[in-house]
Amino acid sequence: MSRLKKLKKSVKACLGDLRLDSKLAFDELTVEVAPENIKAALTALRDFEDTRFDQLIDLCGVDYSEYTAHLEWDWDKPRYAVVYNLQSVALNWRMRVKTFLDGEPPLLDSVIDVWPAANWFEREAFDVMGIAFAGHPDLRRILTDYGFIGHPFRKDFPLSGHVEMRYDEEKRRVVYEPVTVEPRILVPRINREIAKQGE
Repeated sequence: MSRLKKLKKSVKACLGDLRLDSKLAFDELTVEVAPENIKAALTALRDFEDTRFDQLIDLCGVDYSEYTAHLEWDWDKPRYAVVYNLQSVALNWRMRVKTFLDGEPPLLDSVIDVWPAANWFEREAFDVMGIAFAGHPDLRRILTDYGFIGHPFRKDFPLSGHVEMRYDEEKRRVVYEPVTVEPRILVPRINREIAKQGE
């Protein structure tokens, strides 16, 4: 039995009914869990003797809002997903846990008490994707400014944003104003003089 199949078997034994689906692709295991079971599933993967996923390497939000436009099959899952990339140092395993969620804002239990490293990852997912984490002790923006409107990694966020900011010398503070950048299409231009010199 390959290491990856052994990991899949161990994860199945660990999660039982908490696991909705699992896939082996590109030499990686991805397990799907229902959002209401995410904290229980991740805790089990950390504590189970044959998995021991003691490190959260990363957590990220995904927006699937335009995903079906490029597929030949129907997409029947919710718009948002949160992906947890895990590592077991003791057993040299790596795997991915994914959960899909909807709602506005999409809401999921925080896993800070499972892995303290989740703190900043959850704040980032909240900031750029608008995914809220219930039980997070300090859920606030981490990459954008506190007055920022919207979530810039969502597929429906405008490319030029909603507001721009600048420092106002008279007011001696940062001020927010509507975006003044006009959309433009970049067209390559040929400098005829330089082109003639190259002949």
